[in-house]
Amino acid sequence: MAQYSAQLDGVFVALADPTRRAVVRRLGHGPASVGDLAREFPMTLPSFMKHVRTLESNGLIRTLKSGRVRTCVLNRERLALVDDWLAEQRRIWEERTDRLEQFVTDPEENNR
Repeated sequence: MAQYSAQLDGVFVALADPTRRAVVRRLGHGPASVGDLAREFPMTLPSFMKHVRTLESNGLIRTLKSGRVRTCVLNRERLALVDDWLAEQRRIWEERTDRLEQFVTDPEENNR
């Protein structure tokens, strides 16, 4: 997983902002135009576009331009990177708690 560190860091940086998390959540329901997404937030369009660029540069969304409309699409594969990392962390901590439980409940372990 170390080879994904820079990519994973970028994804977490992008998801650190509540506006960007809300955009990702909304795009989980399907593609939407930048204008439709921006209407949900109390900010100017140029400010909102900074959020879109951050999400796009970190691979969480793709944008497609057709005429004057720019449509955002969630890149679910990029979210799989986070899911893989979380699964690895979960496995590590479950192993540690299993060892702790065994130590606490096994009288043989306590006598060593």
